[in-house]
Amino acid sequence: MEKLFDVLNIVRPDLDFRSEEKLIDDGILDSFDIVIIRSEIKDAFGVEIGVADLVPENLNSAEAMWNLVTRLKNK
Repeated sequence: MEKLFDVLNIVRPDLDFRSEEKLIDDGILDSFDIVIIRSEIKDAFGVEIGVADLVPENLNSAEAMWNLVTRLKNK
């Protein structure tokens, strides 16, 4: 999961991804951030996040994103 924190900190170094749990619900991340995060996750982990997976439940926290990456890697 440390690698994911590294990726997220490149995209938004101003955020504390370790403590935020409502990145989408509170409007902390915008659509541009999500596009970049999606691309960076693909590059870093070799997984493609499909449109169906771009829901708040998968992106509200680093833990949710990590669970998504893990699930996609195990497919």
